[in-house]
Amino acid sequence: MLSYQELVTAIPVVIKAGNVPAIVGEAGIGKSALVQTVAEKMNAKLFTTVVSLSEKGDLAIPVPPMTDSAFVKTSKYGQLADVKFGYTHTLIEIIQWAEAHPEQPIIWFLDEFNRGTQAVQSELMNLVLQRQINSLRLPDQVHMVLAENPDATMAGFETSDYGVTVGDAAINDRTVRLVMRADVSDWLQWAESKGHIIKSVCRFIEENPQQLAPNDHDADLYPTPRAWQRVSRNLQALSELPTEQQQQVRLDILKGDLGVTIGESFERFIRRQQTGLSAQEIYAGESLGPAIIQIFNGAGIDQQQSIMNSLIQQLGHYPLTEGTYAGRFTTLLNLMPVDAQFAVALKLAEIPDLLEQLYEAAQNEPLVKQLYDQLTAIGLKNDIS
Repeated sequence: MLSYQELVTAIPVVIKAGNVPAIVGEAGIGKSALVQTVAEKMNAKLFTTVVSLSEKGDLAIPVPPMTDSAFVKTSKYGQLADVKFGYTHTLIEIIQWAEAHPEQPIIWFLDEFNRGTQAVQSELMNLVLQRQINSLRLPDQVHMVLAENPDATMAGFETSDYGVTVGDAAINDRTVRLVMRADVSDWLQWAESKGHIIKSVCRFIEENPQQLAPNDHDADLYPTPRAWQRVSRNLQALSELPTEQQQQVRLDILKGDLGVTIGESFERFIRRQQTGLSAQEIYAGESLGPAIIQIFNGAGIDQQQSIMNSLIQQLGHYPLTEGTYAGRFTTLLNLMPVDAQFAVALKLAEIPDLLEQLYEAAQNEPLVKQLYDQLTAIGLKNDIS
């Protein structure tokens, strides 16, 4: 599997070799944005056709007699009736662009290719393979790019359940399959540069990278890179409403994009963000100042739990085996109710070998020993040993 940035490199290579890339990826992973980026990199004009919306005959059905003005004649590539629907009009636009810009590459992007019927796919493959339909032939500067959703016949997607039409062997043999994977670093780079994704969404994905496109998710709705883009836009629009109205509808809007599980998780994250506490703010200063203590004390139990979970997720940057981090973590932990402390301890128990690492560090670090003793006092040691 290739990341977004890797595909930005690979697709032009395949095109330059005279072959047809077929990008395979889950719905919402960013295939359309990828092809747009490739077109920009190649300085190519991009035309897009959504194959799933097409019907048999859109391309090659005979056209009734028309006046001369209804036909487009070209100097090199023949003529075609200008029917204002389906592929035919797109072909007109492509041919006209090619004649006006003979040196510029053109990409014709056939999106959702395997969501079209077998008849539609076969009709289009004449263009993909033969580069000709009826008397019209495609200019050499036109390059075809396909995008497909996975089907169960593809290696690595045996459990896929998309409603697709499996392509025949000829299609598979004449295209280069490039499988796309969701890559958090790539997505965040895009989100901050071209995606215009709001900071709270980017921050959540930074702290919870597995939630960009989770493998384990609700059966109904679940996150995809495209869903997170919708979340960002919805929250931008929602921010224009009074705070009380935002709080009334925000959770249901999030569930409508992300599903129940992640929607509720992101809602808790937003509430925690509103307290103004992040791992960096807690750990970066010279001390855990009274302002942070006041904010933490004023947060609800759910918000406190979310803050502590964020600190746990950031252990790679702020390890509890270091005295400064352990001391501040312990201070906040002691401010929580006993039941909430135990919930935090259980989260720590899920991290392999953490208690053993704390025990070893405690021999030389008093603040780490304080945390280790606190965890032992609430019964964590018995739970994981």
